[in-house]
Amino acid sequence: MNRVLIFLLGLIVLCTAGCSLAPTYARPEAPVPAAWPGAAGREADKPGEIAADVSWKDFILDEKLRQVIGLALSNNRNLRVAALNVERTQALYRIQRAELLPAVNAGATFSKERVPGILSQSGQPKTTELYNVNLGVSAWEIDLFGRIRNLSDAALEQYFATEQARASAQIALVAEVANTWLALAADRENLKLARSTLETQLQTYEMIRRRAEVGASSDLDLRQAQTRVDAARVDIARYTSQVALDENALALLVGSPVPQELLPDALSDVKAPRDFTPGLPSEVLQRRPDIVAAEHQLRAAHANIGAARAAFFPRITLTTSIGTTSDQLSGLFTSGSETWSFVPRIVVPIFDARTWAAYDVTKVDREIALAQYEKAIQTGFREVADTLAQRATLWDQLEAQQSLVEASEVSYRLSDARYTKGIDSYLRVLDAQRSLYSAQQGLIAVRLARLANLVTLYKVLGGGGDS
Repeated sequence: MNRVLIFLLGLIVLCTAGCSLAPTYARPEAPVPAAWPGAAGREADKPGEIAADVSWKDFILDEKLRQVIGLALSNNRNLRVAALNVERTQALYRIQRAELLPAVNAGATFSKERVPGILSQSGQPKTTELYNVNLGVSAWEIDLFGRIRNLSDAALEQYFATEQARASAQIALVAEVANTWLALAADRENLKLARSTLETQLQTYEMIRRRAEVGASSDLDLRQAQTRVDAARVDIARYTSQVALDENALALLVGSPVPQELLPDALSDVKAPRDFTPGLPSEVLQRRPDIVAAEHQLRAAHANIGAARAAFFPRITLTTSIGTTSDQLSGLFTSGSETWSFVPRIVVPIFDARTWAAYDVTKVDREIALAQYEKAIQTGFREVADTLAQRATLWDQLEAQQSLVEASEVSYRLSDARYTKGIDSYLRVLDAQRSLYSAQQGLIAVRLARLANLVTLYKVLGGGGDS
């Protein structure tokens, strides 16, 4: 029995030290330029803090938004599913990993049999009893050529890929919650602007109505003032509806109703997130979870090729047991009742078309995984380049829009003063009001675009994790 145990231990050592037939993995060259395009790209190539190393808590500086994102990370169902998928894949890896080790089972049997006299040596019927207790290994595959180990490696890479998918889902959720919250802030500010404009238009309408009663203004001026009042009312209704839609979208992302005290009052009151200098593509793209996940899938494809190659070589399985047998229960553990069995089995493949087909499938799967990996890099490069291109002009747009608002305010005051003194017609006042209102709305839109650009840049650079 001691020799059997020694032999089993030797087989375990041999199994774990077996060869691997998987092709050697080397990270493919990234199919993208070494630098971001354009002037924005040259500015972005300067050394800076990598977004993937910055936690979302350090990126989001507005306390209300930070709390809302925290609620979303705790309650969002999609993120919860992604986390459960990680746990599932981890369990599947443990199952596959366990195939490398023998499954040891203990068993006990009892049999009682009556033998008729015609089959008995004594010619008399008799009853026999047999008791058996054993400990053994059933059909354990000795992994000499790395088939099981490669399958285990593939399962491990799938687990890593799923973990990166969860991280990618978290990044997307952080960005989506932030952008929805900012959009709500912008729409609330637009609603306030529309209400303020309505108050101004009503005051103007009342002034013109009094002037028209004494013949100082025409009926046309009155009707034109009425159109501006109605237009402001339309905007109030539109933005009221949009604010409600934004709140509903935010509640869905968060996974529960958002407390009113955590909702933004206006976009101008929001504290802007941090800005980043991305760095070189070679440093940035390999930190994105979706690209890392694609590379793990490529590694898994390599491991599956090794498992398919191993199927062309002999497969050795072992069934063995040690135990004790007696015709009496009391005799199970007495001297001389020991039993053992040792049943190795080898299967040598000669011809099986399915084995060749399976090997071809793994090679195609590797090419698919390679294409998906390269596509993930190209997509990441495009997303970062687009975001940088937008960022390069947003500051200029913001400065120009602020200047436009200031100029429109001056123009409106002058037009209103000239109309009050009877120098100009009310049409010029209407044009000035319309221009000012449009410029104010445009300023809100540009501010929203700038803040959303910061969030998007953080996302496409791989930020949004718990680093």
